[in-house]
Amino acid sequence: IDLVAGGKSKKTKRTAPKSNDIYLKLFVKLYQFSVRRTGSRFNAVVLKQLIVSRVNKAPLSLSKLSALMKGKEGKIAVLVGTITDDIHLQDEILAMKVTALRVTETARARIEKAGGECLTFDQLALRAPLGQNTVKH
Repeated sequence: IDLVAGGKSKKTKRTAPKSNDIYLKLFVKLYQFSVRRTGSRFNAVVLKQLIVSRVNKAPLSLSKLSALMKGKEGKIAVLVGTITDDIHLQDEILAMKVTALRVTETARARIEKAGGECLTFDQLALRAPLGQNTVKH
């Protein structure tokens, strides 16, 4: 059998996280199931992001998040990574619902003080199984 010029494709991609975090592994299991059973594009994107390395799960500050969520009130912000507090942001943040792998203590306090809510990925799967009314960041 002749191979096309360039030879055999050696591309590989991760199918499971390398992390030993049991919660991350549970989220991966949950989203693998939901991708298989629903075929939802949103769930497939979240699953892929859950599997990537920690370096590629960039944090997002509250100021950036609130700027991105302006005009999208009522929707759930989804970030596969960490939401961090921003000391430069002095004015009040929006009352928003966010889902993230991690939310720093100060960021969580500010979100909840503004009337928002911090969710985990299993709670998101119950509220929006197909990713309806969510904004992926």
